[in-house]
Amino acid sequence: MAPDLDPHEFAELAKALHAAPTTDRTAEEVVGFAVQQMDADHAGIAVLHRRARLQTIAATDPVVREIDALQAEFQEGPYREDHSEALIVADVRSDPRWPRWGPKAADLGVVSLLAVDFTNSGGRPAGFINLYWRQSRRFQPDDIAFANIFARHAALALSSSLEIAGLSLALDGRKLIGQAQGILMERYGLDDSRAFELLRRYSQDHNLKLREVAEHLVNTRKLPRGPGVGS
Repeated sequence: MAPDLDPHEFAELAKALHAAPTTDRTAEEVVGFAVQQMDADHAGIAVLHRRARLQTIAATDPVVREIDALQAEFQEGPYREDHSEALIVADVRSDPRWPRWGPKAADLGVVSLLAVDFTNSGGRPAGFINLYWRQSRRFQPDDIAFANIFARHAALALSSSLEIAGLSLALDGRKLIGQAQGILMERYGLDDSRAFELLRRYSQDHNLKLREVAEHLVNTRKLPRGPGVGS
């Protein structure tokens, strides 16, 4: 049976999620609360990166990561489906949409699932909250209603946390690139634009991100000479 949380309790939940110090901690709070309130056996959060690469950022059990890895391997599973409301499946093994992923997930001990997505600040899909049960579950309308309300609160906290983490990474990258430019300017007598162009050329020639080239130069005082920055 779905939990009955009043608006005050949801407000307290949102406050707790936003107070989490890191993205990982926020995600852990989300899956822990979801399992407790929905009486689920497992829960996980996976985010989508470029080219639809799936990354599990929180899981209540290692089996969730295995399930997500199978989704990526077979290109099947809840993350490939429409989550505009909520996705509920009473028996993953017999679901015709997933002829490969479904039986493999069932072999790992899950039977039923409920999945909801969350979006970033631009309204684009950013990831998924998945709940799993080891026994068949008869889902009620209240289950879906609760999951959607909960997902909206979780999405705000997660998206905010992910964007803050991304901004911090971007600022760190700019700082590294600036330090690398300074090294090249001093060593070779270049102006800042030519130093940046040298970094960009090395990035392209060695198929490395610009940030990785800059980090290698700052740490070793050398430009990368091969495909691996650690060599």
